[in-house]
Amino acid sequence: MPDIIQLLPDSLANQIAAGEVIQRPASVVKELLENAVDAEANTIKLILKDSGKTLIQVIDDGVGMSELDARMSFERHATSKIKTTEDLFTIQTKGFRGEALASMAAVAKVELKTKQADQELGVLLKIQNSKVVAQEVCQAQTGSNFSVKQLFFNVPARRKFLKSDPVELRHILDEFIKVAMAHPDIAFYCYHNDNKLHQLEAGQLRQRITGIFNKAVNEKIIPVEESTDFIRIKGFIGKPDFSKKSKGDQFFFVNNRFIKSAYLSHAVRFAYEQLIPDRHYPFFVLFITMDPKDVDINVHPTKQEVKFENERLIYNYLKVAVRHSLGKYSITPVIDFEQNVNYDLAHSANTALPRPSSGPSFASSAMHEKPSQRRVDAWNQEYESLVQTPAGQEDHVILASKLNASEASLQNSLQIKAPTQLDKRLIISQIQSGLIVIDQQAAHERVIFERLQEALSNAEILTQQQLFPITIEINPHKSEILKGILPQLTQIGFDVDEFGQDTFIIRGAPAHISPDVNPQELVEVFLEHFISDTDIEGGINDRLCSAMAKSEAVKRGAILQGDEMQGLIDQLFSCEMPYKSPSGRKCFITITLQELDQKFSH
Repeated sequence: MPDIIQLLPDSLANQIAAGEVIQRPASVVKELLENAVDAEANTIKLILKDSGKTLIQVIDDGVGMSELDARMSFERHATSKIKTTEDLFTIQTKGFRGEALASMAAVAKVELKTKQADQELGVLLKIQNSKVVAQEVCQAQTGSNFSVKQLFFNVPARRKFLKSDPVELRHILDEFIKVAMAHPDIAFYCYHNDNKLHQLEAGQLRQRITGIFNKAVNEKIIPVEESTDFIRIKGFIGKPDFSKKSKGDQFFFVNNRFIKSAYLSHAVRFAYEQLIPDRHYPFFVLFITMDPKDVDINVHPTKQEVKFENERLIYNYLKVAVRHSLGKYSITPVIDFEQNVNYDLAHSANTALPRPSSGPSFASSAMHEKPSQRRVDAWNQEYESLVQTPAGQEDHVILASKLNASEASLQNSLQIKAPTQLDKRLIISQIQSGLIVIDQQAAHERVIFERLQEALSNAEILTQQQLFPITIEINPHKSEILKGILPQLTQIGFDVDEFGQDTFIIRGAPAHISPDVNPQELVEVFLEHFISDTDIEGGINDRLCSAMAKSEAVKRGAILQGDEMQGLIDQLFSCEMPYKSPSGRKCFITITLQELDQKFSH
């Protein structure tokens, strides 16, 4: 039998490696910006065309490269950052793997123009499919100028799976902000399709934060600074009233490198205990400085996941530092550790949770619509069919096609099986074969999603004009996305106009929204969900409906009355696809009597 194992060509090996390092335009931006920082640049410019799909250009005034170094920089595992194994444990630079430029050159058309300060002329390199197609001497400014054009031009399958321009731009700006936030002493500029998105001058961290978000943030943040022999923590945290329903504005940096850590985020959230509402998240930009030997950053190619030698100790330091800052600036009450003086506060916070106000009551005529005759539900048969549905077939079975009993039977069944709420998030109802447990938020999202889809297809969504228009200011990186979907917002009932740079006017909101809902908060939450719903199948309308459903839906923690629970159940099982929420979370599970018997048999 002939030998069949062979070495892959370099170009193919680089394309495979690029799949791990270069996942989307934002990956290119991150790597090039970090290289510019490592090159000791004082000014860095990011220029984009078509959300990076056509062009990503990064210009810096750093040290530049010699002709040989420029050529070597595109070789796999070629780097100036480390030389020995020991260097891995004392890394101070952003990059060190030597993979990024080689990966870019494998999946895009790359040009590099670079010059060192002591050289009169620079060098121009053009690389395509991992091959140098041109190398020549040229006039150039000191520093480096990288142009990455037509990303994934030779890997059409990868290009096909890129998201829409607003989504890709959002990912790019996220990476831009992380690098710019970590280095307030460097000037950063960002342009997209000839529009200036960010102009961040070199300065202090507070200036950088207000430059990235807006000037109003300056009054809503307080400093944090604590030092020990082991660790130093500094930065800014938001006042409790600056908390939001999304986690977007939270930044951790370890030795000036952005990281993700749910564990450390919990430490900060715990420090705000009883100061912010449930399921709200504080704003923070926190820098942790420690000996590089105590943290391993060589965990993942993105270098955003790290391992600490003593994570629990860092957790406690972080919690104490944030709590101390909140107390120092008179944000927290004085605590008597002999008594639980915050009991009444906690109790009132729980009992004061609002009834569902992000949409009409489930029992109202607007939401509690009578099921159509073709979907008249007989609950006994309906639930029985749910339990008997073969595993793996739920998503392919249309519930309506199985139901054929009378409306009178439905009413009798419901009187017997009154639902109850568990932990202010689950609805439990008895069925013939046992119990059905419904996730109230996921179920309501499904109901709203299908209602909006139907209304969109029939052009039936109406707008309620505001008596007094509301002016809102959106962060620059989100403003560009909002501008791109204004026509679609009109389709789902909003009347929003652009009004100056990063400012918008809300003149109207969907008519079905409860008057108690703040239109500004609804738009902000909707935008967060729209940005994060990158995995919703279907077109932009499905993403709009999904984002709107998440914004409007009753949340976990909301107390529902009996008629509201029953109204939600009725609506859920009138849906075409009641099994899952738009984002794929299960709306309900069933537990059979047999399964319950087994629990009691041991």
